[in-house]
Amino acid sequence: MENSSTTRHTCLKLEIPTTEPLFVKGTWFDTHFDLSVTDGLRAWVCNATEEEVKERAAQWDQSLTEYIELAERYLGFQQPGSVYQFFDAGDDYKRLSWTFEKEGTKLEWRWKFQPSPDSRKITAGILDFLMDANIRLSEEVVRKTQSFEKLKVEAEKCLEQSEIFTNEKMEFESEIYAKFLVVLNSKKAKLREFRDQLSNQETAGKAPMDEEESTDKTESYHSGSDAEESEEEPAKNLTSTSKGFPAGRGRSPKRATRM
Repeated sequence: MENSSTTRHTCLKLEIPTTEPLFVKGTWFDTHFDLSVTDGLRAWVCNATEEEVKERAAQWDQSLTEYIELAERYLGFQQPGSVYQFFDAGDDYKRLSWTFEKEGTKLEWRWKFQPSPDSRKITAGILDFLMDANIRLSEEVVRKTQSFEKLKVEAEKCLEQSEIFTNEKMEFESEIYAKFLVVLNSKKAKLREFRDQLSNQETAGKAPMDEEESTDKTESYHSGSDAEESEEEPAKNLTSTSKGFPAGRGRSPKRATRM
């Protein structure tokens, strides 16, 4: 029994220019795969066994896993640049082919499909798969839309909160700046007051020094006047003394000169 965790399902709407659109449903396992194709009226199936897949992989120098992964890539999604064909293979059999490039060489893979014994069941199974896939996609879209709306509301809330924070920040900065200006102006006023006090103290200190200098100059002037007065007083004394005695010139006796 196959492990459901390793089973993968794909459904490709294959558009081929020469035919009506086809729906290719694939069920992919680790070692083999099952394919079913319908045009809406008839259906064909291909059950690739593990032995067949190993044989094909060996022909292309690939491992079993690489072969299945490459086949799933081209039959899960229509690859641009690849040429798809679905043509008669005789006895109501069909052959599905697609091309791909490997190392610069264009290669082609083909698988033969047999008519389904119950085309209605195959077609209904493909339609059910598409309906389920559509429901799942619709639910996913709804979830994504709801998640987007929720994220949008959260984003709007974040934007509003950011605007509130920005306004509060600006108000806070303005308030702090105003308080800072008050403190700064107060400091400036105190500095001016200290400067004025310092200037007044310097001016007051210079005034006594000027008075001392002028006092020293006055004393030196008086000292000079006293000295002059002391010099004048002896002269006056001498004058008064000369007035008390008659003035005369002393004459010494002359010696007789002998001849």
